[in-house]
This record gives sequence, C-alpha cells and structure tokens, in this order.
Amino acid sequence: MAVYRLPRQIAFPDPSLAEPDGLLAVGGDLSPERLLAAYEVGIFPWFSEEYPILWWSPDPRLVLEPARLHVSQSLRRTLRRGRYRVTADRAFGQVIRRCSGKPRPGQDGTWITREMITAYERLHALGFAHSFEAWEGEALAGGLYGVSLGAAFFGESMFADRPDASKAAFARAVEWLGAEGFGLVDCQVRTDHLVRLGAEEIPRADFLDRLAEALRAPTRRGPWTLPEGPGAGPAAGAAPRPSSA
Repeated sequence: MAVYRLPRQIAFPDPSLAEPDGLLAVGGDLSPERLLAAYEVGIFPWFSEEYPILWWSPDPRLVLEPARLHVSQSLRRTLRRGRYRVTADRAFGQVIRRCSGKPRPGQDGTWITREMITAYERLHALGFAHSFEAWEGEALAGGLYGVSLGAAFFGESMFADRPDASKAAFARAVEWLGAEGFGLVDCQVRTDHLVRLGAEEIPRADFLDRLAEALRAPTRRGPWTLPEGPGAGPAAGAAPRPSSA
C-alpha cells in the first residue's frame, strides 16, 4: 500500500487503498469543495500543526443509527431534570474552539488546527457544518460539531466543561437527527464513550454502502433549530424515533 499525494484538481483515491491504520492521502487543501467531496466518499482530514494535511478512511468505521441511541438511566435523569438546555447552530465558533482547546487522553496537542477552524467555519457559513450546544444557564457547558450531507451527519468532535454536558448535547442531537430523517451518524473511529451511547463498528465497505444510500436524500443546509422546553428530546423518557431515511 502507498499514501497518495493529492493533485490540484479535486479527486481522491479509492478508500479501499488506505493503509491499515486508515491513512489514505496527503496534501491538497481544505476548501469547501474538497472537504465536501471527501465526505461524500467517506474520507475526512485529520492532522496536527507540524504535519501536512492528511486524509483518512478507517476500516472498520464507527457509526450510530439514531434509532439505536442508548441513553443511560443516569443521563436520562440529567436530561429530565433540565440541567442543560440544548440548542443548534447558536455558537459554532465557540464550540469548535472549545473542542480544539480541550486536552485529550493520549494526544499531544490538537488536530483542530487554526487552518481546520477556518475551514469548518467556512462550511458552517455555507450551511454544511453544524454545532449542538449544551447550556447551563447562560454558560456554554458542552457541545459538538460536524458536517451534514444528505441524510448523513459526520460527527467531528465534542467537548464538556460540566458533567454529562457533551452527552446531553449528543443525545439530544441524535434524537433530533433521527426525527428529521437522518439515518446515519458517522463517529469515525472507536471510543468507549461513543460505544456506550450506541455506536458500533462496521466494515468500511458497509459504511460506504450506507453512506451512498444516505446521500440520495437532499442536504438540509443550515442554520438548524431545535425545539426547546420540557418534553423535548430524550429528557421526556421516550425512545428516539426511527429514521425515515
């Protein structure tokens, strides 16, 4: 296997040619056109300041079907008590910067570089990148961001400054995505945290098949709005609705 250098034109090699760790290509840029072309074929950028842009397509792939979201009893109690108010697209810039600055176990530095922040803020302005925020009073307590194409949502990163804040944002986001017809949430690579929330690893070939099906749906460009108040989302105790995609 070899790592491919991307040409100036927007094109990617077949994801099946990736290295065993998922590394597929190097180079290119983070223009909206190239980023969206990458997501459409199951590829995403992941690199740090001292490296060139690296493009990945791991096998297996961690995914979550919204209907399989698992909300633990303790998290359900947190949601039911209304400690956090969850919104969408209210503070994208703050969320991505807080994700960038959050220390990660086993990671030295951050892969959400200044270049990445600029690129995803551009995608957000175009209506393709979205954030979900958990607020404790007027304070941003946690959140996540990602990219939306068709009936697929590609989760990029999350952060929490308060207990269960990112889980609350994630649970509410996935419940809303399922209700809106999204059938696939891409979680990229395995973490125990996401597995406990219902994500599972599947072969890359299966992921690409599911992605192709999800991309048949029209893309719902932003800004997004979540209903707020008592009874909204998993806090009410109801199971998430199955996707209609």
